[in-house]
Amino acid sequence: MDGERRVGVAVDFSACSIKALKWAIDNVIRKGDFLVLIAVRPEGDYEDGEMQLWQTTGSPLIPLVEFSDPNTMRKYGIKPDAETLDIVSTAAAQKEINVLLKIYWGDAREKICEAIDHIPITCLIIGNRGLGKLKRAILGSVSNYVVNNGSCPVTVVKKADHEN
Repeated sequence: MDGERRVGVAVDFSACSIKALKWAIDNVIRKGDFLVLIAVRPEGDYEDGEMQLWQTTGSPLIPLVEFSDPNTMRKYGIKPDAETLDIVSTAAAQKEINVLLKIYWGDAREKICEAIDHIPITCLIIGNRGLGKLKRAILGSVSNYVVNNGSCPVTVVKKADHEN
């Protein structure tokens, strides 16, 4: 991946991460780029499969053809939704980009910042759930943490007020 742009998009397959993914494809991605989807699963007691091998460093970079396969993704404890797969498959064909998935286990804030440095990511796009001030203070905001601690440019795609 040397010399190519590596655009990261943090995904949890929610509506706000799908919005961020669409925004990245429409506004940032260009021919020849690598689109790296970064998924973070909660920590757990993973005794089976590849998850145990990659719990510290994250999974290897998984190409689109592999993460489109439900059997492969079952090994990692991830189930990408059909809409996300359709969006990235269409973008890969139309924009001639390489789509990869990297899975981490642990705290989303810390692992996304680690991904920026370890992959490395040229820029990152992340969705925002639109938590109110109180919930954000109690739960913490992943996007706010990444903006303040990430080592690359970070774009936050906000959830519109009228969206659920």
